[in-house]
Amino acid sequence: MESKLHLNHELVEKARASAARVAEDTQAFIDLHTTVTVERAVCRLLGIDGVDAEGVPLPNVVVDHLQARGLLENGAAHALGAAMLERGLSPQETAEAVSAGTLDLALLPAHSPEDTRAAVLPIAQKTAARIRENVARRKAYLDRFGDKEGPYIYVIVATGNIYEDITQAVAAARQGADVIAVIRTTGQSLLDYVPYGATTEGFGGTYATQENFRLMRAALDEVGEQEKRYIRLCNYCSGLCMPEIAAMGALERLDVMLNDALYGILFRDINMQRTLVDQFFSRAINAYAGVIINTGEDNYLTTADAVEEAHTVLASQFLNEQFALRAGLPPEQMGLGHAFEISPDVENGFLMELAQAQMAREIFPKAPLKYMPPTKFMTGNIFRGHVQDALFNMVTILTGQKIHLLGMLTEAIHTPFMSDRALAIENARYIFRTMRDLGSEISFKEGGFIETRCREVLEKAAVLLEEIEHLQLFATLEKGVFADIKRRRDGGKGLEGVCLKSAAYFNPFIDIFLHREGGERA
Repeated sequence: MESKLHLNHELVEKARASAARVAEDTQAFIDLHTTVTVERAVCRLLGIDGVDAEGVPLPNVVVDHLQARGLLENGAAHALGAAMLERGLSPQETAEAVSAGTLDLALLPAHSPEDTRAAVLPIAQKTAARIRENVARRKAYLDRFGDKEGPYIYVIVATGNIYEDITQAVAAARQGADVIAVIRTTGQSLLDYVPYGATTEGFGGTYATQENFRLMRAALDEVGEQEKRYIRLCNYCSGLCMPEIAAMGALERLDVMLNDALYGILFRDINMQRTLVDQFFSRAINAYAGVIINTGEDNYLTTADAVEEAHTVLASQFLNEQFALRAGLPPEQMGLGHAFEISPDVENGFLMELAQAQMAREIFPKAPLKYMPPTKFMTGNIFRGHVQDALFNMVTILTGQKIHLLGMLTEAIHTPFMSDRALAIENARYIFRTMRDLGSEISFKEGGFIETRCREVLEKAAVLLEEIEHLQLFATLEKGVFADIKRRRDGGKGLEGVCLKSAAYFNPFIDIFLHREGGERA
């Protein structure tokens, strides 16, 4: 796209190179480790599903069994392959036998990684084929109906009851929404298991389960057929079950997933070692499934000042880009996040918001940037709130943001009514229609306020990334550089689920999803 900001591209590439070295250094740690969640995701991708008599998910039963016996370091696929070779059991039958207490995987004779890999590979390839079929079906819908050129109108449903969510999602789709995000129930990111089946009792959102994904996908396909549009479905593969939920999303054809390790570290106090390892596998799954990830930089500005800390958002975008590339995720699937969160009382705040959005658009030209609405400074004054949302909508259309989460005039009052959502969609569609080509008609004053603001933010981001490169990422998070929140390397939730891999370890899906030996492209 045409550059309007006269950015220092040498500085952009310097910042990107620093981020690449940070990601490379962190990847060295990731490659040596696995986690209980990664192995549970492998179990799910190999066909293990359901719960035991106590309601414990069978992937948890198998992985807890392996961890208790010191076998997790070899990976779940190794143990499941041994059960196939020795007992002729499928992964599902193995899980049921372990649950029933009739099989102890530690007592099976040793088998080589080559033999166990050969045993499980056909099952892994079958799963990969199912995911490729989902990618093809999405493409067929888009070929048939076409895809939207302008911003995707993204709205949320959050009733706690999947069936009520479906009612609201269908209504929103008919009102003009392009992406439906089902908000997760409060605290699910801290559960170290994935609930099972359709759920109706969430608080502040609805449980992310594979059955809920299936039900919502079917409902959106049905309304999409009626509206002659493909309606994208979004959920959250963050938290302690990040790769498991990514696997479920791949199997049920989700299109967009919130996926950012730094968010879990900073805002949910999940151990940094655990969540960075989990993030890599979750992003490899998303990459193969054609899922657009959304990163969480917008959250930084809910705890830190949006004027003073704008450079941390840009620095994190650079980092997320590099981590995504290492997981095989192309720029076209990187919904790098940012937000319209400057106080309405700040003079020229709109110009600063415009500057930040335009800068993100120019630095990450292929990314379907995800732009978040004003929330921090919303009040009970719904009239001012509607104006704030209108200004936010203007920035999106002027700067070419792609995934546009609508603001609600009742943001600070209650969970939006369907009527609130309808007003928000009407507001956005009006502005997107009447200002459609305004961005291509305007330029920014050379040396003016917007250009100067961008230069300052970019310079600070480049300096920060150089500091992070020197400190390394774990020490950076311990210092509280992002969002003014400090986290300990050995603190937070989930550290006990991190395991050093043995020489015998293998995960068949890494090779398939990253298109290595025997892998096929989606």
